[in-house]
Amino acid sequence: CAIPRYTIGLIKDPTSPYTAPQHYGSSDNAFAYLNPILEHQDREHMYGVFLDAKHRLIGMHHIAMGSMTQAIVHPREVFKCAILLNAAALVIAHNHPSGDPTPSAEDRLLTKRLADAGLILGITLLDHLVIGDNRYYSFADHGTLLDL
Repeated sequence: CAIPRYTIGLIKDPTSPYTAPQHYGSSDNAFAYLNPILEHQDREHMYGVFLDAKHRLIGMHHIAMGSMTQAIVHPREVFKCAILLNAAALVIAHNHPSGDPTPSAEDRLLTKRLADAGLILGITLLDHLVIGDNRYYSFADHGTLLDL
């Protein structure tokens, strides 16, 4: 029985209209970049912003789309692109279509799972932003990224 052989590749989307600062500096910078993408969505969407060792932006990926109240996200889906990009760190963000950026219990649990997975993989989760009506909650700014 022959064993199938595979190659792994990453395809850059040539149509991406988004521009961003070349360096991740703060949650305000990440919000300014991600809010236009997430602000008018009628369902939850999660994006990952991937960074090199000096926290320079190397790519962005749409990780998941869910319903009006939730998106199912698994760590393997978050870190798949990070691994292919050789990212050293990442920032994730998702929207709350209700407009209230207060994180849910599920958001907190997911953030902990992702931070733990990142520790194992050597890819630091710098922040998780929950974006609402032109405002956001940053797990890093609230000190809750480390408390989970």
